[in-house]
Amino acid sequence: MSYFGTDGIRGKFGVLPITPEFALKLGFAAGKVLKRNSKKAKPIVVMGKDTRLSGYILEAALQAGLNAAGVYVHLLGPLPTPAIAHLTRALHASLGIVISASHNPYFDNGIKFFSAEGKKLPDSLQDQINQELENDLIIEDTANLGKSVRVNDANGRYIEFCKSTFPYHLDLNDLKIVVDCANGSAYSVGPAVFKELGAKVIAIFNEPDGLNINEGCGSTHPENLKQAVLEYQADLGIAFDGDADRVIMIDQYGQEITGDHILYILATKAAQKPAGIVGTLMSNMALELALQQAEVPFFRAKVGDRYVLQGLEQNGWVAGGEPSGHILTLDKSTTGDAIIAALQVLTVMVERNQSLAELVADFKLLPNVLVNVRLDAMFDPYSVPALVTEFEKAEAQLKGRGRLLIRKSGTEPVIRVMVEGDDLAEVTALAHHLADAVRANAA
Repeated sequence: MSYFGTDGIRGKFGVLPITPEFALKLGFAAGKVLKRNSKKAKPIVVMGKDTRLSGYILEAALQAGLNAAGVYVHLLGPLPTPAIAHLTRALHASLGIVISASHNPYFDNGIKFFSAEGKKLPDSLQDQINQELENDLIIEDTANLGKSVRVNDANGRYIEFCKSTFPYHLDLNDLKIVVDCANGSAYSVGPAVFKELGAKVIAIFNEPDGLNINEGCGSTHPENLKQAVLEYQADLGIAFDGDADRVIMIDQYGQEITGDHILYILATKAAQKPAGIVGTLMSNMALELALQQAEVPFFRAKVGDRYVLQGLEQNGWVAGGEPSGHILTLDKSTTGDAIIAALQVLTVMVERNQSLAELVADFKLLPNVLVNVRLDAMFDPYSVPALVTEFEKAEAQLKGRGRLLIRKSGTEPVIRVMVEGDDLAEVTALAHHLADAVRANAA
């Protein structure tokens, strides 16, 4: 059995596999695999977490399992997921572990691994850990146990790393920024980075209590940030999610700047254009058309930052991401980093002396309608010739000015019908027509 999903192991705390017992065994299994694959007698693992109350329990259990396997653990405390990736490399550790469920509610939690290079763990090592989990937890020699230490300057190290991605000859002295920390892992380091670069920072949702992470705040709930930007007459707002690997921005007029907007800015407004951009199947067609016009190659990967990373590596490019605000800039960081992505946008603003609104003034997302068709039993809509005919008709109707995406949910019997185009009425009508056709053929 494989416990790993596309982004580590995640679920409700207290329900297998997110339990103290499983975390203990997972730590031991990961430690055993690490020792087998490492040239070091006592390899080092760095471990950080977000602000969920359950993180303390999982941290203690994982730490105990790793120490029992003879591995040394460096505890970083609450820090963004990308900070763990960076510090894994900076501290020359053999493995990084993040305890977080990202943008999920407080009652969920998760465990994610990074390789020594600060990248996602190779499938081969995940398979070995899965296999080791089948074995009993047996301590062979207490003289070979590992131990744990706390890294006291982890926050400062990461803040300096983030600042190093912003040009030394520029500053943020003229900007007032509202930073929504989602009561998550960036509650301390996020505001500090922008302050130290000169911005006047108003931090909101930066008082985590272990239960309020992502609650009505952060990148998945930007309404309060919009209100705060207008109320404080700020130049912009920046919202992170719970583990600060996603960012959504707000311009001075309260308009939302999504991941698609950010990729547009980086691809068309930066001093140096990227060689190409990787988006996903969910990236708005407006981004594809704008990049075409700017003569910047564009590649669509499957949904998920793992696939964006694969697309970047295959093409030898550095910039990509998702509409949700998961932005990768591989010339700056090995994984999606909300603070660093925001800094790259701020760099363009300062270099061009333009506001966020001005940078996206000529970029408008195409209307997009998504209809979820719930079924009694899942089926493949492309296996029904009548449906394929309907899809082809819709694609022909939208050719050059829109697109459709029909995909099966990976977690429930739902088929998602998404239609995008330059005419909202047409897009809405097409989406509902196709959804009705899917329902009729599922009966």
